[in-house]
Amino acid sequence: MNTAARQLESIGSRIAALQGGGGSATALSNEARASTDLLGTLPPRYGDVLLNLLDRLESSALFSEESCSFSQKDLLDNLQVWVDKARAQLASS
Repeated sequence: MNTAARQLESIGSRIAALQGGGGSATALSNEARASTDLLGTLPPRYGDVLLNLLDRLESSALFSEESCSFSQKDLLDNLQVWVDKARAQLASS
């Protein structure tokens, strides 16, 4: 498994942990932003989408679910879709 694939699997694990009630949005965001091999391998639009989702996830983490316009559950679901699409993109390249 190459570095980009390892970074993607690690991001996926952090998303799963958050969906299960563990982990931290900050740790996920920091790791995803530091995944330069992964982001360099994927088409640029993947990085744009990921950074947008991470920005919203970080914002949602600052507020309770009721006072934030972003649903953390929906954002995590969208991040999981991103991981699935990125995995398919890596497999086809």
